[in-house]
Amino acid sequence: MAEEEIRTWMPKTNLGKRVAAGEITTMEQIYEKNMAILEPEITDRLVPNLHDSVINIRTVQRTTDSGRKGSFTVAVVVGNKDGYVGVGTGKGLEIRPTIERAIRNAKKNLIHVRRGCGSWECRCDEPHSIPFAISGRYSSVRIELKSAPKGTGIVAGDAAKKVLELAGIKDVWSRASGKTSTTLNFAMATLEALRKTRRAKLTREVGKV
Repeated sequence: MAEEEIRTWMPKTNLGKRVAAGEITTMEQIYEKNMAILEPEITDRLVPNLHDSVINIRTVQRTTDSGRKGSFTVAVVVGNKDGYVGVGTGKGLEIRPTIERAIRNAKKNLIHVRRGCGSWECRCDEPHSIPFAISGRYSSVRIELKSAPKGTGIVAGDAAKKVLELAGIKDVWSRASGKTSTTLNFAMATLEALRKTRRAKLTREVGKV
């Protein structure tokens, strides 16, 4: 989002007003209070320099009295490559506005990922991987992620790889099952797995960020 748009933002929700007023200055404060982000401008204000990547564009054709009409469904991943990532979708008749809608929705779904080095082969205590093994499921897709030593890279399918990259994870092993060809479900399963990095208590040995 352009800086001019952020400056002229007129918040509509209570959370948005508190962010605009400077009462809330970090995403962690929002997560601790379990508040829903309903305005993407909140994310723009607290997590600047987000990158975005379109992972799927699907065209839907329907027949009307005036003929065949098409619409688009778009899936997008956003992240700052430093612990924050989100996935969103958008539907519309024109591709560019639909992508923008998906980006806005992804910003409202942003999560924080705790990173570390849980690999027994590495143990460098640097946040290049995940701190422990995790798994996630979304619809028919299930993915398992395991920490990998430095230099391994992201061993995962395309949709999962993009989510992991924008989360700031550089080395990880994965195993997936189900209809992984369904890009959105694959990306959402990965996001659900990463969400678990915050739910488990981290020990000093695996480190955290």
